[in-house]
Amino acid sequence: MWESETESVRGREFGNGFFSSTKHGFNTDGFQLKGQSWYVATDIPSDLLIQVGDINFHLHKYPLLSRSGKMNRLIYDSKDPDLKRIVFEDLPGGSEAFELAAKFCYGLAVDLTAGNISGLRCAAECLEMTEDLEEGNLVFKTEAFLSYVVLSSWRDSIVVLKSCEKLSPWAENLQIARRCSESIAWKACANPKGIKWAYTGKPSNVPSPKWNDLKDSSPSRNQHVPPDWWFEDVSILRIDHFVRVITAIKVKGMRFELIGAAIMHYAAKWLPCLIQDGELQADDMSISSHSNSWKGGFHMIIPGTKDDNPSIQTKDQRTIVESLISILPPQKDSVSCSFLLRLLRAANMLKVAPALVTELEKRVGMQLEQATLADLLIPNYNRSETSYDVDLVQRLLEHFFVQEQTDSLSPSPSRRSFSDKQMYEGTQRGNNPNPKSRVARLVDSYLTEVSRDRNLLMTKFQVLAEALPESARTCDDGLYRAIDSYLKAHPTLSEHERKRLCRVMDCQKLSVDACMHAAQNERLPLRVVVQVLFSEQVKISNTLANAITLKDPAETRYQPLITNRKTLLEGTPQSFQEGWVTAKKDINTLKFELDGVKSKHVQLQKEMENLQRQFEKMSKPKPISAWSSGWKKLGKLTKMTTVENHDIGPQISTTVEHVRKPPRRWRNSIS
Repeated sequence: MWESETESVRGREFGNGFFSSTKHGFNTDGFQLKGQSWYVATDIPSDLLIQVGDINFHLHKYPLLSRSGKMNRLIYDSKDPDLKRIVFEDLPGGSEAFELAAKFCYGLAVDLTAGNISGLRCAAECLEMTEDLEEGNLVFKTEAFLSYVVLSSWRDSIVVLKSCEKLSPWAENLQIARRCSESIAWKACANPKGIKWAYTGKPSNVPSPKWNDLKDSSPSRNQHVPPDWWFEDVSILRIDHFVRVITAIKVKGMRFELIGAAIMHYAAKWLPCLIQDGELQADDMSISSHSNSWKGGFHMIIPGTKDDNPSIQTKDQRTIVESLISILPPQKDSVSCSFLLRLLRAANMLKVAPALVTELEKRVGMQLEQATLADLLIPNYNRSETSYDVDLVQRLLEHFFVQEQTDSLSPSPSRRSFSDKQMYEGTQRGNNPNPKSRVARLVDSYLTEVSRDRNLLMTKFQVLAEALPESARTCDDGLYRAIDSYLKAHPTLSEHERKRLCRVMDCQKLSVDACMHAAQNERLPLRVVVQVLFSEQVKISNTLANAITLKDPAETRYQPLITNRKTLLEGTPQSFQEGWVTAKKDINTLKFELDGVKSKHVQLQKEMENLQRQFEKMSKPKPISAWSSGWKKLGKLTKMTTVENHDIGPQISTTVEHVRKPPRRWRNSIS
């Protein structure tokens, strides 16, 4: 916190906060408190009793009537001419503010401070102590103190804005909260050089000093002022005033990284559960805060399942979460993804408005590659069968790919590095520059964790695994681990379901270790094991071929070809040799099993043929007697002979005639 150098000068010009009325009609030594009643130290007896809350004020009518328009109306407009008792039930500022206003009416010195000025200003407005009754009345003096002293001081602006929490709606109508928020925003955005500041934002385990302990605590002008010096002071404000300050700071153009860091600081103080790394307690469905840094914050309470009516504390927490979501800067990386996921967990826990939850999910999807598995394991608060909210992760993935597609189509500059936020978060991003690869590893780890849930349906597991494109995964070892964990937790799956589940995995993307494990995994279908072994054999062959072709052609031109297997193995790395030996053993074992299956198949075919012959014999009709069959055959032969003779007869007669024709005689020539 800091103060401008002109504060003390203006304070001296204003009399250091002490002022009194120039006119008064009573000589008094002050007020005296006896029990729950105030008395004026004078010889004149009191003729008016004013009750403010539980405190009674025994006063006189004349000093009050001369400076308060409301007292005039209450007394003169009353039907009772002898009115001696007035009750104020809702006087802003309470008995403390009325005590100061009464002293002012009697001409006594009043000490104005940042702690009492807002209440006294609202009380003066309520009592109508304006310039119409007396020049330099209480409204004028309190307004001057606010404008010239309070608003010029960072410290006093914070205190006054904090005191306005109990003065609604008077503080809003009189623009006290707005003016203090503007003053705080202006000072937070100003250059801290040349400013006396009392203290900067301390770590959460260091309590802030009291206001009256800030004297002579300002560092030298040359001392470096951290950019987050105002976080701790602003975080003591109520959520509505904090939102007003942050909104004003946004308008003045502060960097969005600082605004996001201030929001995270505020959430860490008022919602300590957001910065806890442990899992949620499910015994009494509540989370208790273990933070010792601040005793005044809200403790996160999960609405119980027995009582659907949320408590007042839960409503306050919901208001805080909704307000923080609404003021998040729209720029990416303004807050960490871990904070967004913890805020999303609190939003689902407290049943925040669906529109705000959807907006928060989109924000998480914009920077999902920065998330960790611990933050992504959000419990399911919708009384579902699964322990974790798998549908939520599915929606986050959809938002992530929508953002990726938008970034690829838009001519926006390249993604800005997240390292600028390390001073606020202490986190570092991975070395892999591809966001899709990081998200793929994160999803595979998430699937491995949630696969142990016996209530998780295979369709949900499969849909989440297939939500990533094939190009996102360069290696399917994490996906294989998740599938194996799911098969282990669900031993009742059928062979068809196991095959369908393993289709989401590409066997060609498995490493050597994963292939060796899969070849010996009894939970995998046999077809998948064969695919794994075949792909491993192909990879080893390709690796050997590439190793040969990548050598220098000048060296390989005069080198003899590798003719035997021993020489080939000597030039192969040891890891490939071991993998090849294991793969060959597995292949031989599978061949032996396939030969056994084939022999059994041939044997079953023979038995099937024998059974078919027996069935045909049993299904034949009864045999006919020999005599009847013989006569039938004889009749058929007779008919066939008659037909043949009838067809051959004309041909025979023609032939005979041709044969019997006399030979041609030669004619003798006379010559």
